Amino acid sequence: MTVAGRASAAGDRRAVPQTALLIGGLILLAALAVLSMGVGARHIAPGEVVRALFDYRGTDDHVIVRDVRAPRAMLAVAVGAALAVSGALIQTLARNPLAEPGILGVTAGAGFAVTIGSALGLAAGQAGQLGFAVIGSAAAAVLVAAVGRRSPLRLVLTGVALTAVLSGVSLGLRLMLPDTFDVYRFWSVGTLAGREQAPLAWPLTAIAVCLAGALLLSRALNALTLGENVAHTLGAHVGRVRTVTLVLITVLSGAATAVAGPILFVGLIVPHLARRPASGSVPWLIGYTMVLGPVLLLAADMASRVLLPTGEVPVAIVTAFLGGPMLIWAVRRYGAGSL
Repeated sequence: MTVAGRASAAGDRRAVPQTALLIGGLILLAALAVLSMGVGARHIAPGEVVRALFDYRGTDDHVIVRDVRAPRAMLAVAVGAALAVSGALIQTLARNPLAEPGILGVTAGAGFAVTIGSALGLAAGQAGQLGFAVIGSAAAAVLVAAVGRRSPLRLVLTGVALTAVLSGVSLGLRLMLPDTFDVYRFWSVGTLAGREQAPLAWPLTAIAVCLAGALLLSRALNALTLGENVAHTLGAHVGRVRTVTLVLITVLSGAATAVAGPILFVGLIVPHLARRPASGSVPWLIGYTMVLGPVLLLAADMASRVLLPTGEVPVAIVTAFLGGPMLIWAVRRYGAGSL
C-alpha cells in the first residue's frame, strides 16, 4: 500500500469514532433539550414535554412548553452554538488557545451602542436594544478588522484596546445618566429568561446561515493552521479566508450577544473540550463545538433555574463559575504568554 493509501486508511479509522462521538453529542443535546423544557417553577415530565411538542392538546403544561420553554430552548441552542463556533474560529484565526469572541470588541461594541441608544431614548424595549446591540457589535468588529487585519497579534491587541476604550466611555455615561443605567442593566445581564419573547427571526436566521458558512470554510481554515506559506501552496486565499472568518465571528458573536446579553466563557470553554476529539481537524472542531455549545448552555440554563428556590440565576453567572476554573487550567497548560 502506498503512503497516501495508508494515510487515507488511517484517516478513515479516525473518522469512525469521531462520527460516533458526534452522534452521541447530538443524542445528548436532544435529551437535554427535552429535559430543559420540563425544568422550572412548574415541573413537567419528559414524556409530557414530548407530547406537547408532537401531540398538542392545549393543556396548561402544553401551553407552557410550546409558548415559553420550547422557544427558550431553541434560543439556548442557537446562542450556545454561535458563541462556541465563534470561539473556535477566533482561536483558529488568532492561533491563540485563550482567545474568545469578546476579544474582537464585539461585546463592548454592543454594550456601548445600547448605552448610546438608551441615552437617546431609542432603546427602551427589547427590539430597540436588540437593534442597537447588533449595530454596535458589527461596527466594533469592522473597526477592529480594519486596523488589525494584517496579523493575528495586531488583531488581538486592537480588540483589547477598543474594548477598554468603549467600556470606559460606556461606564462614564451610565454613571452620569441613571435612566440609561437602568436600561443597560437589564440588557447586560446575560440570561435567556424573557428573551424568547423578543423578535428573534432575523438573529436566529443569521446565526443559522453563519454556522453553515463556518462548516463550508473549515477546510480552508484547516490549511491556514499549517501556516500562510503552506496555505498558499495548497491553494487557499489567505486574505479572503481571514476576511470571511472575521465576518462569521462578528455575526455569530454579535447576534448571540444582542439577543441574550453578554454570556462569557462559552467561546473559551467549548473549543477546549472539543479540541482533543477533533484531533487537530478544524472541520471536526467546528462540528463538535456546534453540538457542545448548546449542550453547555442548556445545562447552565437548567442549573440557573434550580440553584435558588426563590428565582433564577442569570445563566451568565453559571457559565462564569464554569469558565473561571477552565481559564486557570488553560493558562497553566499553555502559559501566561498566550494571553
